[in-house]
Amino acid sequence: MPKKPQAKRISLFNHKGGVSKTTSTFNIGWKLAEQGKKVLLVDCDPQCNLTGLMLEYSQDEEYPYETSDVKNPRNIKDSVAPAFDGRPRPIEASEIQSVPGRSNLFILPGHVGLSEYESRLAIAHELGGALVNFQNIPGAIAHSINLTAEKNGIDVVLIDLSPSLGALNQNILMSSDAFVIPMAPDFFSAMALRSLAKTLPVWGEWSKNAGENSILKSADYPWTGKPVKFVGSIVQNYRKRLRDGEDRPTRAFEKWFNNLKSVLRSDLFESFETAGFLLDEDAYDEMEADPKDFMVEVPDFNSLMAISQDLSKPVFTLTRDDINTSGSVANNQIASVAAFDGIYKNAAQKISLALKHI
Repeated sequence: MPKKPQAKRISLFNHKGGVSKTTSTFNIGWKLAEQGKKVLLVDCDPQCNLTGLMLEYSQDEEYPYETSDVKNPRNIKDSVAPAFDGRPRPIEASEIQSVPGRSNLFILPGHVGLSEYESRLAIAHELGGALVNFQNIPGAIAHSINLTAEKNGIDVVLIDLSPSLGALNQNILMSSDAFVIPMAPDFFSAMALRSLAKTLPVWGEWSKNAGENSILKSADYPWTGKPVKFVGSIVQNYRKRLRDGEDRPTRAFEKWFNNLKSVLRSDLFESFETAGFLLDEDAYDEMEADPKDFMVEVPDFNSLMAISQDLSKPVFTLTRDDINTSGSVANNQIASVAAFDGIYKNAAQKISLALKHI
């Protein structure tokens, strides 16, 4: 029987907070699983919001995903501890958790302590190519995720990252196969895009050089230096109104839509093209997407967001009983649920098509 191809890893990243990275990871992962793929979500944000959203446990109790058996790690921090703590044993595949209500969807829980490895990783990025004592650290996280995905027959890995430009995010993003940038239509998202246009190519150059370094290439967990690819951007959390016979962002949000598109067309596109982050043109054509425009537009969930989070289920799976309202309000909310279902189905389909070209 032929070996299953290695799972593709896609990171959702923006160093600006409040742009619904975690919500997007959850909803897109659910839709990919619904479409028949075996999906692993990895919570690499030390805030652990994805873990809290997807797994039902009382936060008054002891964290249920601490590791008791070192050969069977149960969270992302413990999975890479052998490399970061210099322990004389190899990294093992992690135990993953099934997500309630959705077959084929799993999560590798996060851990607040993952942030403890930030400074160690930053040092390894600088010295790993010169000192063998650090050579196994840069490739450890990618190796752990790949090992876990292979053991569990995973097709796609979605990684939720924290809102920062630290070494952890640099490492995880640059060792991914592809990435998606979620954003909100506001002033600071435009600033963040300009910042990413400058920062990510620097990270890409580091990754390329690290992949060519003989010490890192000969590590137990080698750094490949393979270029990461930009799938597209998601704009969300905006309000819309019926104008000129169609639903469009309100005039206040439309201003920021236009601003973000301007940054995508100029700063980001030119920077990513030079850095080699773009997919081939035929990939974007097949996706019916344009890297200079939004891949997906997601309006504000309004009251549906609170219900979704309370029930630990995506907004597009909410039922009339879940919403617990009646009359025209209930009808409007059910219509919104159906609209969100179409939006995330489209997002998952575009990502599936992109994976064929990575």
